[in-house]
Amino acid sequence: MPQFKPAVRLALLDALLILLMAVLAACGLVYEYLLSHYAGRVLGAVEHAIFATIGLMIVAMGFGSFAARKIQHAITGFAWLEVLIGLIGSVAIIFIATCISFSFYLPQIIADTFAIPPDALPRGGFFEASFQFARNLPYVLAAILGFFIGMEIPLIARVREELHQQHLTHNAGTIYGADYIGAGIGAAIWILWLMTIDISQAAVITASVNWVAGLVVLVVFWSKIKAKMTLAGLHLLMLLAIIVLSFFGKQWMHNLTDMLYRDNVVFQTQSKYQQLVLTERNLGPNFDSIVNLYLNGRLQFSSQDEAIYHEFLVHPVLSASARQEKVLVIGGGDSLAVREILKWQPKRIDLVDLDNSVIELFKQPEALLSPRLADKISGLTQGAFQHESLNIINADAFNQVDTLISQQQTYDAIIVDLPDPNHPDLNKLYTNYFYLRLNQLLSADGAIVVQSTSPYHAKDAFISIGKTLADSQFSQVEQYHFNVPSFGEWGWTIATKQGMPASQRIKTAELPGSLTWLTHDLIHASFQFPKNYYQDYADIKINYLGSQVLYQYHDQAWRIREGKLVELTQDKN
Repeated sequence: MPQFKPAVRLALLDALLILLMAVLAACGLVYEYLLSHYAGRVLGAVEHAIFATIGLMIVAMGFGSFAARKIQHAITGFAWLEVLIGLIGSVAIIFIATCISFSFYLPQIIADTFAIPPDALPRGGFFEASFQFARNLPYVLAAILGFFIGMEIPLIARVREELHQQHLTHNAGTIYGADYIGAGIGAAIWILWLMTIDISQAAVITASVNWVAGLVVLVVFWSKIKAKMTLAGLHLLMLLAIIVLSFFGKQWMHNLTDMLYRDNVVFQTQSKYQQLVLTERNLGPNFDSIVNLYLNGRLQFSSQDEAIYHEFLVHPVLSASARQEKVLVIGGGDSLAVREILKWQPKRIDLVDLDNSVIELFKQPEALLSPRLADKISGLTQGAFQHESLNIINADAFNQVDTLISQQQTYDAIIVDLPDPNHPDLNKLYTNYFYLRLNQLLSADGAIVVQSTSPYHAKDAFISIGKTLADSQFSQVEQYHFNVPSFGEWGWTIATKQGMPASQRIKTAELPGSLTWLTHDLIHASFQFPKNYYQDYADIKINYLGSQVLYQYHDQAWRIREGKLVELTQDKN
């Protein structure tokens, strides 16, 4: 270090330590978010996974703070700490993904090795236990990282006092102030940037900053650190890991993700809001391939039977509406619902979807996919995005409906085609508050339909959606269901503002002649449910804004089903 007067040198070192504390706090918070975000993606129950991961890290940080007193040489301990945090942080996501993919694919590896038939794959016991352990690795690594991160503040506080050779009255306040500010900056960087890029690259960037901070500590305090060469070697090892992951980490993550799907992953990207994955199953030269869309690992449609889902979503509600000239679609960024609406020759369709990445993928597939796959997607959408009647509104539907109300818009029919309420942000779009505002947008003789998850696997959630819609000033609310092979039994809720219920209106309405699956008889049959299906109706709660009732119903159903299935990404719930 350059020669300065002792007082100046001390002030510079002190400022450096405070700056390092802020930088490391930012890295620590990003590590929390990385692990919690990935845990949510892997475990499915997003809110529980995120909160549990962060909570576990905070508790582990407390234990780390207590354990820091056992470190006899503060500056050496601090140097070791940073290289360990950087090493673990850089490889954590790849390590978790590798373990999950290996445990998921292990039965197939054994079957291929010993020529076991596909219908006799080894399941249960050791295989399921190893799979569940791998899925819970985010919690294990969160605890380890949290423990080490928790040691930082006590150690850096001791280093400051050793430099000043006296007790510092405001030492704790200074360190915690730097920590809080750094954590806030880390949160902002995560939200504005790191959350929008590949998660493995976000880990590499964070670990790189951690590596620089650790190297600064090693160089500046070289004369005071013990085991210098060992630490220098670990820093070189960490640098090597960062370089390798920066070049190959993204592709490795894609390959590992590919292993979790039954079919070949042909496209994947991380938008600001979710992970998008397209898979393809080739059945042979004489058959069309099957393309599936997954959002955050959950199936949204399969080309082999999406027509069943979308025809049941769109045509009953349009049949129940007095007119079909102006239609509002909430969600449905893949345009497949719009494709069906266009069969009624509407004058205007307003489509409100938050994630522009989904829209661009299906609007211009040739820009993102291979020519063959782009042709496949174009064959599904049938040019829906290019139709002159379609008006795309890229916005949060929860807020956009207020804008539409202020513009005094009204619609002949409203179609709500959102993902299941598996996150609090989605739950609000299933509340009576949101439905009341949609009611204001619906014409008096119009009808509304809401995709309503599985009436079999998520019965309470399904009934709650119907009950919530009934609490939103719709006079006639009915539910119907049908089997969509890719999803299983699936349900919808349909409502009108006045007059006859939708099921009665549909009887006298004509369906477009270009449908591939739907008939009047199938529609009428879909309104029938088993005896005593609604026997617990009175006990099911309405999903009020802020109550998270529907999210909890859906999450509970997901957890129950998770206990029975080991496939990560084969259902929409």
